[in-house]
Amino acid sequence: MTDFGDLHEYTALELHQLLQRGEVTPTEATSHYLARIERLGDTVGAFAHVDAGAALERASDVEREVPKAAPLWGMPLADKDLHLRAGMPARFGSRAFAAHVAAESDDLVRAVDAAGAVSLGKTATPEFGMPSYTEGLAFPPARTPWDLSRGAGGSSGGAAAAVAAGLLPFAPGSDGGGSIRIPAASCGLVGVKPSRGRVPAGSGLGSLAGLGVAGPIARTVADAALLLDGIIAPNGYPARHPYAVRAPGDDGPFLGAAIRGEGRFQLGVMLDSPWDDFTDVVVAPEAMAALDRAVEFAERLGHGVEAMPPEPEPGYPDAFRAVWQAGAATIPVDGEAEQLLEPLTRWLVRRGRELPARALAESLSWLAEYERRVIRRFAPFDAVLTPALAMTPRPVGWYDAEDGERNFAQQVAFTPFTSMVNVSGLPAITLPVHDTDEGLPMGVQLIGRPGGEATLFAIAAQFERAARRGRRRPPVW
Repeated sequence: MTDFGDLHEYTALELHQLLQRGEVTPTEATSHYLARIERLGDTVGAFAHVDAGAALERASDVEREVPKAAPLWGMPLADKDLHLRAGMPARFGSRAFAAHVAAESDDLVRAVDAAGAVSLGKTATPEFGMPSYTEGLAFPPARTPWDLSRGAGGSSGGAAAAVAAGLLPFAPGSDGGGSIRIPAASCGLVGVKPSRGRVPAGSGLGSLAGLGVAGPIARTVADAALLLDGIIAPNGYPARHPYAVRAPGDDGPFLGAAIRGEGRFQLGVMLDSPWDDFTDVVVAPEAMAALDRAVEFAERLGHGVEAMPPEPEPGYPDAFRAVWQAGAATIPVDGEAEQLLEPLTRWLVRRGRELPARALAESLSWLAEYERRVIRRFAPFDAVLTPALAMTPRPVGWYDAEDGERNFAQQVAFTPFTSMVNVSGLPAITLPVHDTDEGLPMGVQLIGRPGGEATLFAIAAQFERAARRGRRRPPVW
């Protein structure tokens, strides 16, 4: 190998090309990132578990046994602690599962393995992935490498902290209400929430209200497309999966759209959220500056840009809260073991188990109608532009850990533009376009039509070029 001591400086796509050309081996790439994790992992609270021996053994197996045609051949990544890998701890971010070891791997883990990737361990997540920040009691808080006094967001907070700090080239996450996009935006990264049904191994079709899907977190738009292509179809396109229900639209691969960044599109700009009747949503000046910059890019690039008038949705907060709480009702912790749960989780479990079946059925029905209204509202546009977050990344300890109602309101105030995308089953991408005076990256969100990932990658690539942020690195690097 040539001297690639700064291998983490390469984008994931560049690393992939080095591996394909044989200039770097999977074992060398794995060893490099393991050394980075050992040096910096604790600083940003990125990992719940690292298994260097298993990672190096896997890298060696990939070199000998996996064809180079596998789309993620030799690429290091890590599994979110909500995803099961046989023989590895699966704590779900909870003290209640401190000793739990998975007996078998889940679909997403099997997909990244089939694509030829090398898992280095488990990235940190809040308890059962319920909050939009990663500051639980089971592990140290995940912090954004841009400012260690601030959180990395959640629930894929460990994954985002790891990618932003150069501990991984990219990472898979899951998103049930913003859990990819929120940490990506908090850490100055690209985060993609695919259409419901797009990723066979994380389609959302089996989750309550179809909310939770799997997707990538990466440092560039092209890197995100590379990982999304790999987890959609680890054995090549079109995807072959016995339970796949394909999203409408082109099946990919999406890397070409992300690299070319071509096309002129009609964009809507939205500042209202379905939470506006629940709490006073205020978009901070830093978030508005990012949105204004993205609008400037769009106009300069020749896209049509149109402000969208608000459409109040006063029924949304109660319906979404009911589903969020009902999702916690199935957490497999009962009796005295409930005392090991964190206060927020206990509140969610209690409220979810008290929820009448009729109330849940009515909420699900309401959200299904809301999905139709959103798709109809967005139909005139190729993509809809919003702030990624309403505020700068929140300080560690900002959320009320004891009062569930206040905690919920805080999460809504920080992330009012994300959950509606999950409810409507639409694809979305967040990316940084602006930096505050303190050097914090701030991003925007692009929401696409059903199955419209290719268009989102094309627009995001154009914004990425227009932003000219280069290869900015956080203080922790």
